[in-house]
Amino acid sequence: MEPRISRPYRHVPDGYRALTALEASTRDDAVLPRTVQELVRLRASQINGCGFCVDMHSHDALDSGEAVERLFSVAAWREAPWFTRQERAALALTEEVTRLADRPDAVPDAVWDEAAAVFDERALTLLVTTVATINAWNRISVATRQIAGSHRRAAAAGRP
Repeated sequence: MEPRISRPYRHVPDGYRALTALEASTRDDAVLPRTVQELVRLRASQINGCGFCVDMHSHDALDSGEAVERLFSVAAWREAPWFTRQERAALALTEEVTRLADRPDAVPDAVWDEAAAVFDERALTLLVTTVATINAWNRISVATRQIAGSHRRAAAAGRP
């Protein structure tokens, strides 16, 4: 597989900076645990079929101390015993927000209510913004066919 556009962000640097700033604004570990953030990014990327982002966020999660067995189970989180109530609520909300067009009630009250039971409004806002941001990254990377692992190879070679 070859990318359709190599390094697409160089063509819209202001957009890249804006999306990077939006993502940075969601990384408040004191409000939304880093573990939850990476699980959410990974799950949305799996749903969207973004190999580039699945690879990136799997490695980011590992680098932040995530257990390999939990990463192997993210796609089947409902059947895996490894996830907390908070993580399950975040993963369920991630799936609904990522698949907005799949049902008339895009984000069912039951899913929202469970998330609201374990997150306060600030954390919920960070969670929804995290999901929206990773969905934007996924759409850019999938459309332009960014290659899984290419960001690590570029970094190792000293390229931005």
